[in-house]
Amino acid sequence: MAGAAHCSLQTKRLLLDPKFEGYKLSLEPLACYQLGLDAAVAEVQLRDDQYTLDHMRAFGMYNYLHLDSWYQDNVYYVDQFGRVMNLSVTLDTALQKPREVFRLPADLTAYDNRLCASIHFSSPTRVALSDGTGRLYLIKSGKRGNSASEKWQIMFNEELGSPFIIAHSISFVKSDTHSLAVLLLRVEKDELDTKGSGFHITLEWVTIEEISKEGDHRYEIIKRRVLQGKSVPHYAAIEPSGDGLMIVSHKPFKFMESEGDKIEENDAKVLNEKKDPLYYWQQTEDDVTVTVDLSQDITKDDIKVHFSPDNICVTLRDQPPLMEGKLFSSVDHESCTWIIKENKSLEISLIKKNEGPQWPELIVGDTRGEFIMDSSQCSQIAESLMHLTSEVMNPNPEKEKPPCNAQELEECDAFLEDGASLCRFDGDTLKVTHMINLGSNQYLFSVVVNPREMPCFCLRHDVDALLWQPHSDQPENMWEHTATFNALGYVQASKQDKKFMACAPDYSYAALCECLRRVFIYRQPTPLATVLYNRKEGRQVGQVAKQLVATLEANDPILGFQATNERLFVLTTKTLFLIKVNSGN
Repeated sequence: MAGAAHCSLQTKRLLLDPKFEGYKLSLEPLACYQLGLDAAVAEVQLRDDQYTLDHMRAFGMYNYLHLDSWYQDNVYYVDQFGRVMNLSVTLDTALQKPREVFRLPADLTAYDNRLCASIHFSSPTRVALSDGTGRLYLIKSGKRGNSASEKWQIMFNEELGSPFIIAHSISFVKSDTHSLAVLLLRVEKDELDTKGSGFHITLEWVTIEEISKEGDHRYEIIKRRVLQGKSVPHYAAIEPSGDGLMIVSHKPFKFMESEGDKIEENDAKVLNEKKDPLYYWQQTEDDVTVTVDLSQDITKDDIKVHFSPDNICVTLRDQPPLMEGKLFSSVDHESCTWIIKENKSLEISLIKKNEGPQWPELIVGDTRGEFIMDSSQCSQIAESLMHLTSEVMNPNPEKEKPPCNAQELEECDAFLEDGASLCRFDGDTLKVTHMINLGSNQYLFSVVVNPREMPCFCLRHDVDALLWQPHSDQPENMWEHTATFNALGYVQASKQDKKFMACAPDYSYAALCECLRRVFIYRQPTPLATVLYNRKEGRQVGQVAKQLVATLEANDPILGFQATNERLFVLTTKTLFLIKVNSGN
């Protein structure tokens, strides 16, 4: 990942509310409708050999209810007879029974090691479907959500190895050729892993293309690429163009390469280990000094150094740039100089535009240099850290602000996974092009706001939950902050039994459900019809955010959970519940 651009998520201040006062419990009734299912949902229990946390995350916490984002309020599930069942809602008071739209050809009861069936809606007329046995189906569905025109027909089906679930799929056209790309998730036994769980995670990126010969149209696999990691990804999605892939995971993924590529990669690693730093640099509060060792035959005429306020470029003779890139901070480029010293080294002096702040790196993303710290800087850093160390736990207990004690932190402030990262992989080079270290920004859930774009993902930022929309075609704004759910990051952490989280595509509310019965709904702040005063601060409150709680009349565990702009769909083993959250326009 050395060549990857290290990025950061830029929050929009206008979408943050520092004065948010919390959610007010509302007792307003929620209309709840329920439909009994003709046959139970095809739930697959974890086997004895599926005992790891990754098995639980991938399959034990699987969402058996599938929302068709291309058509409003259209959901699907697979029942125990292998039937794909659909419910399309237009009027809550006139609900129809779920109807069969497709039946899996294979007898699923004959397979002992199968996984749950999975569905993903690639386009308005294309569906990717897995029966959980290792077979992939591509379906031409017609216009879905309409019983008259919805007819599912198999365009492609093939055995692709060990069982998998579909993580994501897209449909796209390139050079007048229609293609589908599907992402398959597996948890596989790893014989070489003797110290860990004994399993690894694979994401197989399969590209299927339409082949036309003499009027005959058929689909064939043209590319299969496999990524491997050590944790189930929180989020994995293919870009709409099919050119890249984005993954949020606790542990990194990498493409598995051929043996020849591995040998070359190992040779490159050995060479890199032997290399000395390309340059050395030092800094004071006012300037930065860079030293580059030169070969004996280099003269002053062979060197070209170009300074600009934010960039530097150093070339030797007519070769590719030796150093080039964006400086960590701006410089006074007209005052910058360079000289050749007696020991045949190039010394470059950069004058900082903003005096004082220390630079953590010289050129953004360039790791080929080595920073040399002088003794006075070492002493200064040691002195600044002195107050953090002591031989006693609290040397001054009478102090007005005693040091922070980790035991005082609340449970919901503790994160199990501090090392999560967001990576963007290029489909051609198979390398990471962009990477973000998410640190303590806990992943919460994903939601499809616009089916023609990648799914959004929601992260915890301090106490809030922020929604991010990936834009693969906008390198300068690849992840856009589109919505904020105030204090939801803090609230959800207190729900010990939560199973699924979701939000409305129009951001009007967020919701979470527990393993049994209870559903919590958090509305965005709305203006008040009556005047309300905050007595403590003596000011008028203009809007309030409401929390609602729905308790389902069911003893079966919740297996599926989906949110649309108007309603929530909750699936149990034998019942499908609809909770009316917003009234239609």
